[in-house]
Amino acid sequence: MKVIVLGAAAGGGFPQWNANSTMNRRAFAGDLTAPRSTQCSLALSANGIDWLLLNASPDIRQQIIAARELHPREGLRSSPIKSVVLTGADVDALAGLLTLRERQHFTLWSSDFVLGAIEANPIFGVLDREVVRFERIGVHGRFDPVPGLACETFAAPGKPPLYLEHTHGIGPAAGASLGLRIIDDAGKVFVFLPSCAEVTPEIVRAVDGADTLFFDGTMYTDDEMIVSGEGTKTARRMGHIPMTGRGGAIEALRDAKVGSRYFIHINNSNPVLDRTSPERRAIEAAGWKIAEDGMRIEL
Repeated sequence: MKVIVLGAAAGGGFPQWNANSTMNRRAFAGDLTAPRSTQCSLALSANGIDWLLLNASPDIRQQIIAARELHPREGLRSSPIKSVVLTGADVDALAGLLTLRERQHFTLWSSDFVLGAIEANPIFGVLDREVVRFERIGVHGRFDPVPGLACETFAAPGKPPLYLEHTHGIGPAAGASLGLRIIDDAGKVFVFLPSCAEVTPEIVRAVDGADTLFFDGTMYTDDEMIVSGEGTKTARRMGHIPMTGRGGAIEALRDAKVGSRYFIHINNSNPVLDRTSPERRAIEAAGWKIAEDGMRIEL
């Protein structure tokens, strides 16, 4: 299984367009110890020919240009991207679909909740349903998005995206956040969970035995945005478990048997984006790595 990190940042990317913290200023200036990052999306393939996107970020055009494996190869119009799986309905997970509107055949897979949000918004009518096939998957489903890869979904505690809170509330909603367990023909297991408010026993079971895990690393601490003055909500209120602290991701997944562990979907306020920070060293000492744009992993 081949994995390309197209983008590793949370919504807004790093630097965020209007963020003026010291770390964001360093990223704007091109400081290599605070490398820039686009919004979270991955590409996976078993054969190097047919590719699967995990989430379609607003930066998808830039990400495709940066990944030669995703360039057109045949005729005047073509793409090796055959399927897109969405783990949620947040803007940073699905806005890239508007870029993929050029009458290119692919299959879009997600839950009733996510596809319902897309179908309710007329702007997504630019996805011609004659060429883009919508496939609904359950919270506990199994399907084959591209040759050589099977995908299993599992429930991830989360909440509706901000733009749907006025109609759906801020509590858990079935299908609002999915985890993905992807298995290739050789039995290698890749788990992707970019949005998770709590590590449940089901999540521990889904993660256990994975060769590689990419997990929600949005915030370093639960009160990160409050302490920095950049926001008024905790990480958990935003639907994201913090990396550290009591009940944080590192503690909750400490005993899970996983080959390689990566944090992804990193917010621009998270100090681990600074490669020289003590927080980055603490994460690495705990056995985790920080995903960065352009990483290529082969399982």
